[in-house]
Amino acid sequence: MNSTLIICLVISVLTMISYVWGKIPMGLTSLLSMAAFILTGCLKPATALTYVGNANGIMIIAMFVVAAGFTRTQFVKKCAASVNKIARGSLMMVMLGYVLVTSLLAQFIQSSVIVFGIMAPMMIATCEELKISPSKTLFPLSIVSIATISALPLGSGATQAAELNGYLEANAYTEFVVGLTDPMKARLPMLIAVMIYCIFFATKFAPDKPIVETTEMKTRQDNKTALPPFQEKAGYIIFIATTLALIFQRQLRVETWVICLTGALAMVLFGVLSEKEAVASINWPMAFLLVGSFAMGGALTETGAGEVVGNALAKMANTISNPYLIGLVFFIVPFLLTQVMMNRTVMIIFIPIAILACKSMGANPIGIMILVQSACLSSFMTPMATPAVPMCMASGGYTIASLIKQSILPACILCIVSVAWIMTVFPLFP
Repeated sequence: MNSTLIICLVISVLTMISYVWGKIPMGLTSLLSMAAFILTGCLKPATALTYVGNANGIMIIAMFVVAAGFTRTQFVKKCAASVNKIARGSLMMVMLGYVLVTSLLAQFIQSSVIVFGIMAPMMIATCEELKISPSKTLFPLSIVSIATISALPLGSGATQAAELNGYLEANAYTEFVVGLTDPMKARLPMLIAVMIYCIFFATKFAPDKPIVETTEMKTRQDNKTALPPFQEKAGYIIFIATTLALIFQRQLRVETWVICLTGALAMVLFGVLSEKEAVASINWPMAFLLVGSFAMGGALTETGAGEVVGNALAKMANTISNPYLIGLVFFIVPFLLTQVMMNRTVMIIFIPIAILACKSMGANPIGIMILVQSACLSSFMTPMATPAVPMCMASGGYTIASLIKQSILPACILCIVSVAWIMTVFPLFP
């Protein structure tokens, strides 16, 4: 292990400690961490600069504005009142409705940030109708937005098999082929388990009120007056148009961040939000946190941390005879790494390693590949895991400590269900 990698790991650990400690603002910790990676040579300055204007960063900032514009309308309040009327004041029924709609939307939009950004304003308005804090429901909503993405062969999920077969071809292990419905067969029990947990149990572990107050909450509290008729209609037309454009993004051949940015600008252009309100709706500390998260993931990637862990994992797999234990290791390690590295990066590293490990054992790699993919797509324990988590933290007023506390049980459920089911349905040695 080289000295640069050791330094990178030390900075990463210290950053995580500072996040959990909570004495230094998370945005400041994030930027200090990025500076440390650059100064110690763990991250190239040019690479770090790309994270400031990253497409994901622009997308999440734009979604803050789009969501604020939609929340500003009476339409969202009317929707919330209708939901509450159907649910008859039952929080469980409210969660049932939102979980079902969110999981369905997640099959057509391959971005948990977008899915959460669309659903969160309505959930917040519903909570206000129920006279409960949104902090009870927003983290469960984010879990569904993250963990159910592309679980069914609809929309982006239809491309999962082709992507996995591409990995098999690239690693010259074409004796096995991933079928179109194989990813669905593997992930369906996990999807059901996540939905059941978030409907019936997750709200019981969520805080009764925000632990920290964010600028987004202050903006929501300030915007109580009704908009003029034109701006009112413009608000929900822009929101609906933005949502539809995101669903049909592939057909439109427009980048996701461009759609979000256009929606945000339209909210200001048509007077739904003033320029001041639009700027105030952006949670800048969370935006800085996101930039620092990209930097940490980039530093860990550049120094080869993922490859080191992956190669050690492959060696371990060759010494373990129990296929369920092999599956457990290939789920836990990528799942934990994805909390501090971008999920796409972890998949690029670990899926080939899983294939090569199976190839050396003469084993069926399909189950292990999907297991790694599931682990990488189910990261929600830290704000570094996926951009949807900082957005959720801003909306719900969560600290990292409260995130981890709420995450432990669903993470364990995901792990147990995924490993037990996938390694049974797709055994290593048929």
